[in-house]
Amino acid sequence: MGFDQSFLDGVASSSPTPGGGSASALVGSLAAGLTSMVCNLTIGKKKYQEVSEELTKVLGESEELRQRLARLVDDDSQAFDEVMKAYRLPKESPEEKEVRSHRIEQATKGATQVPLEVMEKALRVLELSQVVAEKGTPNSISDAGVAAVLAWSAVEGANLNVEINLSSLKDETFVKGIRTKCEGIKSRAQMLLNEVLLLVKSKI
Repeated sequence: MGFDQSFLDGVASSSPTPGGGSASALVGSLAAGLTSMVCNLTIGKKKYQEVSEELTKVLGESEELRQRLARLVDDDSQAFDEVMKAYRLPKESPEEKEVRSHRIEQATKGATQVPLEVMEKALRVLELSQVVAEKGTPNSISDAGVAAVLAWSAVEGANLNVEINLSSLKDETFVKGIRTKCEGIKSRAQMLLNEVLLLVKSKI
C-alpha cells in the first residue's frame, strides 16, 4: 500500500491550513486505526473466543471514530477558512464594523467546536485502546500502546487549537464553559494514558 504524502506536503507548505488542528484529528484517526487493528488481529482466534464479542463491539466503535476523526481533518481547515473570511469583511462604517465583529465571533466559536470534538473523540479512542491493551492479542500490545499515545497527543494538540480560538473571543461565559470541559477531558486522558502505558510495559 503506497503512502500519499500530499497531506504532509500541505502541512509543510506556507498555507496556514491544514495546520495543527487538522494534524491532531489525523493523529486521532491513526490511533483509532491501530485500535481497530488490534481488534482485527484478535477476533476469531480460538485462544481469544471469550473476548471476541466484546472486541467486535470495540471494533465497530473504533471504526466509526476513525472515520469521524478523518472527516474532522478537513472540517478543521474549513472552520479556519470561515474565520479568515470574516476577518476580510469590510470595516469602513460603524455598521460594517459591527457586522464584521459579530461574524468573527461566530466563526471563531465554530472553529472552537471542531478541535473540541477532536478532543472528545480522541478521548474515547484512548478509552478503547485501554480495552484492547487489556484483552487483545499480546503480540500487538505495542500497537495498543501507540494507539494510546497518539490518542493522548490528539487530545493535547486539539486543546491548543481550542485555546488559541478562545483567546480571541469576547463571550466569557462560552469561554469558561469550554475551558472547563477541556480540563476534564485532558485530566481523564492523562490518567488513561498513564494506566495504559503501565499495562503495556508490564506485557512487553
